[in-house]
Amino acid sequence: MPEFHRKVERSAIGFVLAIVVVASIGGFVEIAPLFTIDETVESAPDMRVYTPLELAGRNIYIREGCYACHSQMIRTLRDEVERYGPYSLAVESKYDHPMLWGSKRTGPDLARMGGKYSDAWHVAHLDNPRDVVPESVMPKYGWLRRNSLRMDDLGAHLAAMRQVGVPYTDEMIANASGDALGQAAPDSNFAAGVSERYGEATQVRLFDGDPATTTEMDALVAYLQILGRLTDAAQKQVSADTEMAR
Repeated sequence: MPEFHRKVERSAIGFVLAIVVVASIGGFVEIAPLFTIDETVESAPDMRVYTPLELAGRNIYIREGCYACHSQMIRTLRDEVERYGPYSLAVESKYDHPMLWGSKRTGPDLARMGGKYSDAWHVAHLDNPRDVVPESVMPKYGWLRRNSLRMDDLGAHLAAMRQVGVPYTDEMIANASGDALGQAAPDSNFAAGVSERYGEATQVRLFDGDPATTTEMDALVAYLQILGRLTDAAQKQVSADTEMAR
């Protein structure tokens, strides 16, 4: 074997060809699964898109680097399922661009965070994590309550998502700013349109508890409260697995 390596390394052409062969094998292993993606990715007819407010919250989540400490993918391991809930399905990230599966967990996985805690808990936690989790090493994000959410460009964000396959309609794009305002202000004239465009199950309420203005805190809490709730596919998969095990 040492002699073989010596011969390959002494031949420039042979060494280049060896690199091409090895790289081709690696590329094939990565690309091949894409040809069967329709068979491997689950279907979710009830899958809904992020509202403009939730999408804005997701952008803030990315901007603040939350993905560096929190994953959003529960593995098919018993201890993970028992701690976090049903394991993640590929279809649940169908409209995530970029995906935020992650691998590092300085903090817990957030794939099933939606509805686990109240809005007030999230606001208190983001304001000062030690107030609700004494051992937390998470930094404070209290300024989000003081930052008014920029909404004038949300239509452009939705349009960009449509370019990569998210089925936002022209009506959704045209009303993006109003829908973001309406979702965080249930008493406003814009609130009714949110449910019409995104479904009756859409959460419309004062996420940060302050009716005076729509803030970045509203957006981030709205995003956290929808994690794992865009579709019921995972819960249905658990039921199917249970039936098969009987």
